Amino acid sequence: MAKIKRMAAAAILFAACGAAAPAPAPDYDIVIRGGRVLDGAGNPWIVADVAVKDGRIARIGVIPTRGAREIDARGRYVAPGFIDMLDQSGRLLRNDGSAINKLKMGVTTLIAGEGGTAVPAAEIDGYFKQLESNGIAVNFGTYYAAIQARTKVMGDSDGRPSEAQMRQMEGEVETAMRAGVFGISSALIYSPASFQSTADLTRLARIPGRCGGFYASHMRDESGKLLDAIDETIAIGEASGAKVEIFHIKAAYAPEWGKLMPRAIARIEAARARGVDVGANIYPYRAGGTGLDVTIPTHVFANGRAAAHAALRDPAVRARLKQELAAGPQPDWSNLVHAAGGWRNVVLSNGHDPAYAQFHGKDFEKIGKALGRDPADAAWDIWLAALPNRATALYFLMDDADIDLAMRQQWVGIGTDASAAAAARPDPAIGGLGHPRTNGTFPRILANYVRDRNILSLPDAIRKMTSWPAARLGLGDRGLLRPGMRADVVIFDLAKVNDRATYQDPDAMPEGIDEVIVNGVLALDQGKATGSRSGAVLRHQCDLG
Repeated sequence: MAKIKRMAAAAILFAACGAAAPAPAPDYDIVIRGGRVLDGAGNPWIVADVAVKDGRIARIGVIPTRGAREIDARGRYVAPGFIDMLDQSGRLLRNDGSAINKLKMGVTTLIAGEGGTAVPAAEIDGYFKQLESNGIAVNFGTYYAAIQARTKVMGDSDGRPSEAQMRQMEGEVETAMRAGVFGISSALIYSPASFQSTADLTRLARIPGRCGGFYASHMRDESGKLLDAIDETIAIGEASGAKVEIFHIKAAYAPEWGKLMPRAIARIEAARARGVDVGANIYPYRAGGTGLDVTIPTHVFANGRAAAHAALRDPAVRARLKQELAAGPQPDWSNLVHAAGGWRNVVLSNGHDPAYAQFHGKDFEKIGKALGRDPADAAWDIWLAALPNRATALYFLMDDADIDLAMRQQWVGIGTDASAAAAARPDPAIGGLGHPRTNGTFPRILANYVRDRNILSLPDAIRKMTSWPAARLGLGDRGLLRPGMRADVVIFDLAKVNDRATYQDPDAMPEGIDEVIVNGVLALDQGKATGSRSGAVLRHQCDLG
């Protein structure tokens, strides 16, 4: 009894001294309060709290207990993190894992590799480990390019591979698939990839086809021969068993705006109806952005890049090439100058040479006039002067109505076709102009296609950015807000979302996306990067026996 009295007295004394009992530990790492929760599956939003613990969604509903970090999301939307189905960050992330422009767009997962991996097939496993060791702010997966296998075996010139060479290429693809790439890619508008035949690509695609992998393609033509290119792409998937992903679907041919896109969609719908697993991604801009080398007919590169550089310095060669440019569509080359409606619709974005910096943002009719040169000569002079860098341009090829129609298709996801931005920005006087898709793609979908023009409903737009690509990629624990899923989360204010980036100011960062969580860790907090490196390398599991 005496002991009990002493304990009671001590408790009274403790309380009298004003000391409080220690607060219980928080139940969750993060609790997002009162947001309009979009689950990513296309369902309407609900008002709910979302709790995050140990990198996963722990609970959704009314959450009475607290988190170590509480976020007030009232009046804002809470969605799964966005998945960029056409990223170009594979090389940059090796040295700079910040990916701030991706985070500011709400992107938590990047799928790269249109041009292949940053390293040869045998080094991919080490490359992935390097990314993990250095740390990346977002999740990252990639394709391996069929042309990587070809150039290792055959170099960069034209020609048909022998049976022995094909077997070597298959070995490279098998090595890449075992390392965890999501499939093989092709970019057939560019040489030497353009020298690959349908049969060769089908044979290589059979390897990812054996384990649920992809054949992902920047098709052979997106302009006048778009339908033929779609037929080839579908045929490769159908014969190989690989899933098909069409990169940046477009009808990039001014003479047939309003006609080609409906026909292209019909071809894809017909393939899906007979069981071909084909989908596509898109960016919401009229202009494509790529190198000035695409203004040069493909046959010039038949003997390799070095020979092409020499040929372009020959006035007689140039005279013949100008005739091909003027002739319009060619059997083995996608003539983007003709497709855009002429040089007035091709704008220099980066000449990589101070001598041409004054022409950034100007079209080639104006550049040619200023230099006293034919626009083609001006373009090829700039291209040669930039070497070994790649001079780039904006090609105004698309019509808004065609983009809207493609955007509405249920099997179309979103891709930026852009890299993460480096933390250290180049001198703008020399570094040139980029494409607004680098900083604006996903916010532009929300602002322009959902809020302002009603092209998409908000639930369907979120589905395109989240659960649809996750399901295609086989990421069973991402793309949805449900208990047990990985906690990749974005919080945005639809009324305030603004992409801001323009062709004149492509580096302007978006507004309205303030918090981004990657694998349970705040990567963007009140609009500012936290410096976290919680991203993961995503590996496709491929058992080839």
